[in-house]
Amino acid sequence: MDTSRREFIKKAALSTAGLSIGGLATGMSAKSYAKIIGSNERLNVAIAGLGRRLGAYYEPISLKSSNVELVYMCDVMKKQREAAVKKFSKYIDYTPKLENDIRKVIADKNVDVLINATPDHWHAPGTWLAAQGGKHVYVEKPCSHNPREGEILMGCQKKYGKIIQMGNQQRSSTETIDIIKQIHDGAIGKPFKAVAFYANNRDEVPKAKKAPVPDGLDWDLFQGPAPRTEYTDDTWDYNWHWYGWTYGTAETGNNATHELDVARWALQVEYPEYVQVEAAKRYFVEDGWVMYDTMDATFRFPGDKIIKWDGKSRNGHKTYGSDRGTIIYGSNGTVYVDRNGYKLFNRDGKVIKDSKAAGNEAGTALGGGGDMTTRHVVNFFEAIRGKEKQASTIDDGAKSTLLCHLANISYRVNKPFEVDSSNGHIRDKEAMKLWGREYAKGWEPPVM
Repeated sequence: MDTSRREFIKKAALSTAGLSIGGLATGMSAKSYAKIIGSNERLNVAIAGLGRRLGAYYEPISLKSSNVELVYMCDVMKKQREAAVKKFSKYIDYTPKLENDIRKVIADKNVDVLINATPDHWHAPGTWLAAQGGKHVYVEKPCSHNPREGEILMGCQKKYGKIIQMGNQQRSSTETIDIIKQIHDGAIGKPFKAVAFYANNRDEVPKAKKAPVPDGLDWDLFQGPAPRTEYTDDTWDYNWHWYGWTYGTAETGNNATHELDVARWALQVEYPEYVQVEAAKRYFVEDGWVMYDTMDATFRFPGDKIIKWDGKSRNGHKTYGSDRGTIIYGSNGTVYVDRNGYKLFNRDGKVIKDSKAAGNEAGTALGGGGDMTTRHVVNFFEAIRGKEKQASTIDDGAKSTLLCHLANISYRVNKPFEVDSSNGHIRDKEAMKLWGREYAKGWEPPVM
């Protein structure tokens, strides 16, 4: 938070006539008094990207204990801005400013925090611009569009000293924290393999067709750091996920980020040494979805540890009993963990502990949110104040996101490859060409 603003608020509070420990000054409303008390630690928050993820922020921002004020709501689509401020009005008793351009939000020195819920291609650029502008950033998954951007974000955190946290909210699940600690303490012996999975029944999507830019959409700003293309219907509203690699990171970047993060956390591994993928488009083969919708990926790590990813975007069969989760195998037992809790099995397959979450975190539903996200966002706020340790640093987020990128790259070059386990770099020249991306002129990333 800006030091001069802190001092101003402190002085204003001290000089306000009539303030007493027991009551309010004549003429000062309870609301005005409340805004002074606790203002030294109040965080001014801006949200960029007001789409399906918006509902996840209602509770953590509106909680009095969070001590934050939502000062900006930013989106490149006019109708989305207007709808979002109406939705948020049910949770706060003031009206944030509406803004089209994230750069104007970042330029405002009164903003302390950016919540970056934009499309994937904006995640890292929006985050590094905000860090350069002195903001702390909560960035939704995946934290980057390509591996190079993840490296840049880790460098940004070190250079600018700001708290940067990815939306890998299961890191703030009390049940997941509990079972991961048990795993690390030897509850299943030596953990050696994790199977992360996701099953959804996504339907057909329309083919992308050239069309006029919708009313109220700033198409140039939507593209932002990406190379310029003509508008296709209906790219801006979620379908950018499936219309190629310009804006999205496919289902692996969209959802595997969560479960692969839990798997990597459980096995205590950093970078893999080998990646192999089988993936293809298996459903609605004539529709507009241009990437794979089914993937089986294997990541081999030093110490003979393995993570497997089983991703099914368009087949809702619950192979493992749930639509998403992670199974961790050890030399003396097994753990099943998802957003609803965990089960601990001995080597004979008998359940020896079953812990169910009391929360309501969404599974595969669009948008999501819930108590787990609330805890994760509040943890981010408290980490900024120095009152809590981050549940997950941006280094954690970037390393887990890298697994998604490596799987996507293996699919795109149609071959497995070795990886330098000291830094995650690909030991294949053709595949390494996809380490970064082309940027629109003027949007080039910083050198770290």
